[in-house]
Amino acid sequence: MAQTFLQAPRNPVRPQAAADPDYDERSTIDALEAMLSGDTGTAAGLVRTLIQDSWGRCATGGIDVGKSEAPLESDKSQIEQLTHANRDLLAAASRSFSALGRMLTGTGAMLVLGDREGVLIETIGDQRTIHAGMDIHLGIGGQWTEDVIGTNGIGTALRLGEPVFVHAAEHFCSGIRAWTCAGAPIRDPLDGSILGVVDLSGHPEIFRPHNIALVAAAAREIEKALAEQIGKDRIRLLEAFIASAPGYRNRDGLMIVDRRGRSIYHRNLPDDARRELLETSAAPTADDRLLIKLPEITAAADYQDMLPPGLRSCHISPLQFDDGLRGAALVFPWRSPNRQTQGGLPATRVRSSAAEDAAAGIVGESEALLEAVDIACRVGGSPEVTSVLIDGETGVGKELFARLIHTASRHGPGSPFVALNCGAITRELFGSELFGHVAGAFTGAAREGKPGVFELANGGVLSLDEIGEMPLEIQPFLLRVLEDRIVHRIGDGRGRPVAVRLVASTNRDLKKEVEAGRFRRDLYYRISTVTISVPPLRERGGDVELLVDHLNRRLAGKLGVEPLEFASAAMDALMAYRWPGNVRELKNLIERLHILSRGGPVGLRDLPAEIVSAGLRPAETHAAGRQAVRSIEDAEREAILDALAASDGNLSRAAQSLGISRPTLYRKISQHDLRRTFA
Repeated sequence: MAQTFLQAPRNPVRPQAAADPDYDERSTIDALEAMLSGDTGTAAGLVRTLIQDSWGRCATGGIDVGKSEAPLESDKSQIEQLTHANRDLLAAASRSFSALGRMLTGTGAMLVLGDREGVLIETIGDQRTIHAGMDIHLGIGGQWTEDVIGTNGIGTALRLGEPVFVHAAEHFCSGIRAWTCAGAPIRDPLDGSILGVVDLSGHPEIFRPHNIALVAAAAREIEKALAEQIGKDRIRLLEAFIASAPGYRNRDGLMIVDRRGRSIYHRNLPDDARRELLETSAAPTADDRLLIKLPEITAAADYQDMLPPGLRSCHISPLQFDDGLRGAALVFPWRSPNRQTQGGLPATRVRSSAAEDAAAGIVGESEALLEAVDIACRVGGSPEVTSVLIDGETGVGKELFARLIHTASRHGPGSPFVALNCGAITRELFGSELFGHVAGAFTGAAREGKPGVFELANGGVLSLDEIGEMPLEIQPFLLRVLEDRIVHRIGDGRGRPVAVRLVASTNRDLKKEVEAGRFRRDLYYRISTVTISVPPLRERGGDVELLVDHLNRRLAGKLGVEPLEFASAAMDALMAYRWPGNVRELKNLIERLHILSRGGPVGLRDLPAEIVSAGLRPAETHAAGRQAVRSIEDAEREAILDALAASDGNLSRAAQSLGISRPTLYRKISQHDLRRTFA
């Protein structure tokens, strides 16, 4: 069809006006002369309003009407930079240009692609025409904006933002009136801004009014290809973020921008950041999903300084694939509201970025967990606290807190972190592992001797997990090292000074162990200068949902698959389960579900029987045996059970009827020790 539009005899004999009944060359020239002499009234009746308006802009802008060629950038390095900067546009145009280029051979027409500045970056079509076009610099590197070469199809289309044709004497500059052209702008599918222009040019005999339809169709094809590429890049940027940001928490604010600074994804943005972004946007609106525009990314290291002042508190992670930097992730760390401790000290302090990153690896929003995180950060930043006890059930993540204390310490994450599980060491080797030994100190000792964990952790943190398993006879020696800050290797009389912060962890009740005589009272008080209690998962309410999302996405990123979807009934079951194995049990379950996934949403049939069967007591039993309400707590418990009965056990509907959030309902269910039955 394109050939039908453009086919013209090689030696045209018909007059120019035959191609366009509204065009008359003599009248057009007279109109320009009248306008230049100040007679705009005469000009108005002889040419199209679009042309007259463009001529007016050219005359006001001081364009030389006798100009014969466009400016040309001929430096090879500059052309290479131009091509690189517009590689996405060139890639999107390659398919349609390739098809149209073959059809233009012998038609006397050429197709050109220009960037947003009107500089040409690609030409295809009839070779004779392409060669002739270089006489007026209608080739790669030529600049064809209206403000430098006057009225023309390329520049005027960019100026007006709509398809335009300019025929022969309608050009403002006399040197290009031997050409006809039709141009159409190419718009960014994401934000609607103009990215470039496609133009069909040739000598006047190729002119047809509907040539403009051809270039408009070509522009739409290029925009379609750009949209497809943006969709692919969006997925790849999200994948790159998942692979490179394991510390991201579900409650953190997140925005992912592409190389040009356009927001392709955001969620949970803080109010101050959202306000800043709406002010930065070129078109502020309540629905700012596609309108957020930040500076273009040239180097991730400098990007933070380029951001508006209100956004510079975010953490920036460069996102790379293919030919290098393709975007960035802006993470706005979630911060709990300031709280007061019993001593009246503020519960939060300014933390280092390393401490924030370490805290980001502990997922949850429950008050008990956030309090534990806050204490760990404060302890880490305090040089006075040399011993910390972390207690909590197996699987709650005590080692994460030990590492948080290490990261938040004044020595920083580069200092040693040495971990030793006291439950995995034989009684005979305990002293050697803790304090080291010299050569020949005992049968089986290393020939050259060996430092213990205290020496290895010098200047950093020593984490002793399961300290309740330490033999009673070793405990006095540990106490002496903590008191004197000097360690003696077995078989060596020489003391070695050590500066070590001890973080001890246990899943036992050490107070009961002390009363039973299995743990020294003086050692207990020495290591429990500060105690951090890590709450079990069953006491963390809605944190289960956050952890499911976090673990699911992180594992999906590692496996290169889409995250699992969970049916509401399955999620309710997970929220109501008591989790005796805590976070470790939940992590293992998510891994199992990924391995055994059937491809659809995870339902009750996919969960282990113990999770499905662990439910609340049936509402009917509750109603039959109800006793008189004796307290506010009893009233709250009765209201929850009534709401659950009325909603047939659906937690979401029950929470809505009670006027509370679903996480709050989970917490109340756990608080009142209610157990749910699932059909």
